[in-house]
Amino acid sequence: MPLLDINKPEIILVLNEAYDKEKRLRSYWVTKNTEKLQKAATLTREPTNYYEEDVMKHAMIAGLATITRDHKVATRNRRKVPLRDAKSMPGIESIRHEHSIINLGLGTAKEDPRLARPDTDLSPDPVMRPVDAKTRKIFFKPKPHFGREKYLHARAKILPENKYYHPECMSWDYGWRFSDSKMLGRAMHGRHLLLQKTLQSRVGPTPDPDYYKSPMHGYEKCAQ
Repeated sequence: MPLLDINKPEIILVLNEAYDKEKRLRSYWVTKNTEKLQKAATLTREPTNYYEEDVMKHAMIAGLATITRDHKVATRNRRKVPLRDAKSMPGIESIRHEHSIINLGLGTAKEDPRLARPDTDLSPDPVMRPVDAKTRKIFFKPKPHFGREKYLHARAKILPENKYYHPECMSWDYGWRFSDSKMLGRAMHGRHLLLQKTLQSRVGPTPDPDYYKSPMHGYEKCAQ
C-alpha cells in the first residue's frame, strides 16, 4: 500500500479529524478515571526503603531451606544400593542362564574364571576378555622398553573381538568376527580370474602352460 501524501489538502483534513477524535477520547478517559489515577499516584502505605537487592535476598533465603532438604535427601539416596528389578522377576535365573556368555559360545570358564557363576548370580557378565599373562607383564616392567605406553601399543594390535565379548561401539560392527565367514579365501573348485590377472600383471600376457594344451587324438599319435 503506497504512503499517503500529507501535502494534499484532503489528506490534511482527514488527519486533523482523526487527531481531534483521539484527543477527545483521551480527555474523556482521564476525566472518567481521575479518582483512580490519584489513588494510584498517592502512597497510602508506610515506606519500607527496600532496595531491589533486599527483595532478591529475601526470596533466596526463603529457598535455602528447600535446597538443604533436597541435598540431604539426595545424599541419603546416593548411599543406598540400587535395586535391580531382575531379582524380583520370576524365572530370571533360567533367562540369564540361556543368554550367558558360556551358553552363547563366546567364552569358557577355563579361559575366564569369572564366567563360572551359579545361575542365581544376577551380576552382569564381564565386558572384556582376560588379558594375556605375557601382555600383562609389559605393563609392570620398567621403562623405556616396557611400561604403560608399550602395553597399549601391544593391546592395539589385538583385534577387538579378541579383547571384548560383544561390540562396544557401532564402528566395531563392520568386520566383527569376520574370520568366521565362509566367504573368506578362494574356493577350491571355483573359477579364477586368469585373464584379468594376466592383463594386470607387470610382465604382460604370457603363454599358456603345457597342461592347458588340448589332448592329442589317436591318429595324431600314429602320424608322429
